Amino acid sequence: MPEPTTAVAEPLREPGDLPSGGSDFAPLLRTVRGQGLLEHRPLWYALRIAVNAIALAGIVTGIVLIGNSWWSLLLAPLLAVFCARTAFIGHDAGHSQITADKSAARAIGLLHGNLLLGMSYAWWNDKHNRHHANPNHIDKDPDVVADVLVFTGEQAKVRSGFRRWLTRNQAWLFFPLTLLEGVALKVHGFRDLRRQPPRERIVEGLLLLAHVCMYAMLLLTSMSPAKALAFAALHHMLFGLHLGMAFAPNHKGMEMPDPNGERWGHLRRQVLTSRNIRGGLLTDWFLGGLNYQIEHHLFPSMPRPHLRLAQPLVRAHCLGLGIPYAETGLVDSYRQALRHLHEVGEPLRAQ
Repeated sequence: MPEPTTAVAEPLREPGDLPSGGSDFAPLLRTVRGQGLLEHRPLWYALRIAVNAIALAGIVTGIVLIGNSWWSLLLAPLLAVFCARTAFIGHDAGHSQITADKSAARAIGLLHGNLLLGMSYAWWNDKHNRHHANPNHIDKDPDVVADVLVFTGEQAKVRSGFRRWLTRNQAWLFFPLTLLEGVALKVHGFRDLRRQPPRERIVEGLLLLAHVCMYAMLLLTSMSPAKALAFAALHHMLFGLHLGMAFAPNHKGMEMPDPNGERWGHLRRQVLTSRNIRGGLLTDWFLGGLNYQIEHHLFPSMPRPHLRLAQPLVRAHCLGLGIPYAETGLVDSYRQALRHLHEVGEPLRAQ
């Protein structure tokens, strides 16, 4: 098959949201399909999975060889970086970017999510699919539900007690809070086991337990309990920070559909709520391809290497329709996201 030259993927799960033949998305979809950008790239992913596995094996070997020394903590940041690569692979498997075979995709997701990261693949897929179907929709997107952070003035004004203090200061607290995300992802996965069907619960639960046992065994047989605790804390904090840095720029501060307003079509719903990050190969690697957030949301099953090829097509199509196409640098994307969080908490600081 000839190398594709440009890209687009299909919406998740909601048949009613699939574009009709006369939609403003349909011409773009036809072009992208014609360019072969929705075709899978198994060899590309096989190479990335193999390189990631070798890197993880090398880090584990280093931990064992260094042994009971504080120098072993130097490997914690490296492990955090490659755990983030592992998470990106699991993310792509959940979107059927790696293969259209659902059983194979689930196996890849369970291996990288549950076993290697201790993060439930089923929990992540359920939550992430709902986000993709209705990004930034206050009633339907689990990523903007009021929790530790809030994203609208309506959410902010009902906060009280400690949560009110959090909201007043959430822009300053955002990145410090991501340091807890590595552990939070594990906790969410174990909690979600109660929701899962019995057969899925057994497989997911056993793999999550296997991860905890292997991780604890690796650290406790290689170093003292104090050093093991320090290593685990540093690893999980940096892992959470890395993921936070990858996900923060994508939607925060972008349009939020009015739940009682006009229903947007697929193109506008995905483009207006998403933000792209400019950069080269290093940015692509660091953000796991999520810097092409607009293209990823339009075509979630599109293989990661095709997203940058789809970008010129998507940008031109949006320009032709007069739809704003948001793209900025990495640092400015954080500035925009934090500014939005700051503005949401402003009324509480004025009181």
